[in-house]
Amino acid sequence: MIEIGMPFSDPVADGPVIQRSSEKALRNGISLKLLFNQLSQIRKATDIPLIIMGYINPVFKYGMEKFLSKCKETGIDGVIIPDLPVEEYIKSYKGLFEKYGVINIFLISPQTPDARITYIDSIAKGFLYIVSSSATTGSLKKFDESQTDYFKRIRFLNLKNPALIGFGISDKTTFQSACEYANGAIIGSAFIRALEENSISGESIDQFVRKIRD
Repeated sequence: MIEIGMPFSDPVADGPVIQRSSEKALRNGISLKLLFNQLSQIRKATDIPLIIMGYINPVFKYGMEKFLSKCKETGIDGVIIPDLPVEEYIKSYKGLFEKYGVINIFLISPQTPDARITYIDSIAKGFLYIVSSSATTGSLKKFDESQTDYFKRIRFLNLKNPALIGFGISDKTTFQSACEYANGAIIGSAFIRALEENSISGESIDQFVRKIRD
C-alpha cells in the first residue's frame, strides 16, 4: 500500500522529519484541493491500495462529505485520521464513510486496553494501525522488551483484522522484527529522510524499498 500524507501545520503525532516535510509542503502551497488535483490521474498509473493520512482540521475545513466524495472519485481506498475519536466516527461519520466506500483505519497504542482493542477490531475494516510506542513518529534501532510484549499481547487477542505496525520502522531489521508480530509494517520517516538525502526518482524509491524488503 501507499500512504499519502495530508500536510497540516500542527502534526502532533509526527516526529521532526515528517513535521519538516509538512512545513515545506505548506510553504509550497499544498492544500487538500491541490492534493486531490495531483492525484486525479493516479488510478491510470497504479492499482496499488492508496491511503491518505492526516489530521481532522483540514478535513473539517474542506467538508467531511466533500472529502470522502473526492476520495471515492480519486480512487483512495482508506484514510487514517489519528485525532478522529472512534466514538465521534461512529456517531457522526460512519454512514458517510460507508456511503462513499472509504475505509477508516483506526490506531491502537500501548495504552489501549484489551477490551477497547477488541471493540475497535469489531467495527474496523481494512487493517488496524498498531502504534509501536507512545512517542511520535521516527526511527528506532530496535524494539525493546516492553514493545515486543505489547505486540505479543495484541497478537494473542486473535483479532479479525490484519495488524500493521508503524512508528519507528526504519530499516530491514526493524521491518523484519515488526513482521514477526504483525501482518506487515509501515514506514514513513525513514522514507522521507531517504528522499531528502537522494534524488527523488523511481530508481531511488525502488532502491529504498529493496533495501528494506530484500
